[in-house]
Amino acid sequence: MFHGFDFDSTMLRIAAMNLYMHGVDDPDIHYQDTLAHSFADHFPHLEQNAFNVVLANPPFKGSLDEDTINPPILRLVKTKKTELLFIAQILRMLKTGGRSATVVPQGVLFGSSKAHQAVRELLIEQNQLEAVINLPSGVFKPYAGVSTAILLFTKGGVTDQVLFYDVQDDGFSLDDKRDALYLDEQGNSSSFAGDLPKVLADYRRWQEYKNAILHNGGKAEKAGAMFSDRAQACFWVNKTELAANKYDLSINRYKETVHVEEQYDSPKEILEQWMTLVDEIQGELKELESML
Repeated sequence: MFHGFDFDSTMLRIAAMNLYMHGVDDPDIHYQDTLAHSFADHFPHLEQNAFNVVLANPPFKGSLDEDTINPPILRLVKTKKTELLFIAQILRMLKTGGRSATVVPQGVLFGSSKAHQAVRELLIEQNQLEAVINLPSGVFKPYAGVSTAILLFTKGGVTDQVLFYDVQDDGFSLDDKRDALYLDEQGNSSSFAGDLPKVLADYRRWQEYKNAILHNGGKAEKAGAMFSDRAQACFWVNKTELAANKYDLSINRYKETVHVEEQYDSPKEILEQWMTLVDEIQGELKELESML
């Protein structure tokens, strides 16, 4: 049921032990670079159209020599950047209808190169990009300070609308210590705190709303009103608008910022307050002088 690949032998041992300790008696974990030619040679039945679900946190900011990359991946996206290549390969590895949650650096969301735009267009025009979950900078500290997001997508179908969620609080401090901000009654860190449970709840409501649209048409409009306010943490954007912005997926391009107008006292009132303070100071100075 569970399969994994990595070319770091230490990570392989950790992953195999983790699975074993959670009841998987024979972990199917292999030493393999999934972007290399050898993947198709060694695992032809897993290299494409094989998985129902792919969960991934692929390496960021890497660059490979073109002659080392499996050619079918390059036919989807012409690039040397690993963060883009892995998205293409994950799409290849999924069965039609298969789903993925993949962590990506923020640059994937707004990069202006042809390869960046091609990957985003691939996700939106030829597959179902369901959600972009924006994570606060610091969630991978102390190992990395890069800003990240989670892409939720399904292989095949079409994208009509994309849900955006701006996570501000993942339940831990955003410095190098990453201390738990919420503790349960036993003093252990609580996984049901911060914004993450809200993300899950809102995502489920979003799925219910889309199903209602599919089956009930206009009757679901009221249910979707909660996702139309772009001043909130959670909102949707339709494909037409995304395409008009070169498939930019950065949440700040679409989120509306509410500016609260500052209220100030009039200059005359400020002057009167200042003169009152001066009188009080003068009175206290005279009282101090009388004590000497």
